[in-house]
Amino acid sequence: MDSQQDSLKPKPAIRAAAFSVHVFTAFGGAIALLAMLEAVREHWAAMFQWLGVALIIDAIDGPIARRLNVKTVQPNWSGDVLDLVVDFVTYVFVPAYAIVASGLLLPVAAPILGVAIVVTSALYFADLRMKADDNHFRGFPALWNAAAFYLFLLHWPPLVSTLLIAALVVLTFVPFHVLHPVRVVRLRWLTMSLIVVWGVLALYTLKMDFQVGMAVKIALCAIAAYVVGSDAAIRLARSLV
Repeated sequence: MDSQQDSLKPKPAIRAAAFSVHVFTAFGGAIALLAMLEAVREHWAAMFQWLGVALIIDAIDGPIARRLNVKTVQPNWSGDVLDLVVDFVTYVFVPAYAIVASGLLLPVAAPILGVAIVVTSALYFADLRMKADDNHFRGFPALWNAAAFYLFLLHWPPLVSTLLIAALVVLTFVPFHVLHPVRVVRLRWLTMSLIVVWGVLALYTLKMDFQVGMAVKIALCAIAAYVVGSDAAIRLARSLV
């Protein structure tokens, strides 16, 4: 019986390959540290470049894990928990520091909003209803890396930026739907095409240290509006038919 059970166990090479996916995911946390070091030095473009690397890791580790059947081969290690830990530091903690320390907000409000970002995002990550049945996010999905990027891109007056961040904190718990760029099936071809365009424009923006023309800013904002508002627009259009 023991020999039969041993024969059913994954081979060491398969187990090692599966565990390497967890290591790959965990490296996202290390990338977050490098991004934080750049943020402390106020090298904002470099910080976003490292966060971009973390974003790439987050985008591809899931498909690799499913391909290698990591959940079954390495049942003692939770990829879901690991992913949330890494996502919190890359999507929330480092960007929250950048938002607070950048001088883009009103000085009196910046630390308060920084605390609010961290607390509300931690609660959001623990909410089992954070995704709808069709894989849309419910509420603002704690994409503070994106929010910080647009603050640096648009460089609005501190009062406007402060009000925007406060609004996003509130919208974390408002049950509107935000597009998940990878998992939402509807119009995925369009979504992925726009994400590629966004990535190219974002890299160009970072290379230029945010000193880009109005056309680039409009394109980046239009793609963001699609991600945030496309579901609401489709629902409204269907209700009018």
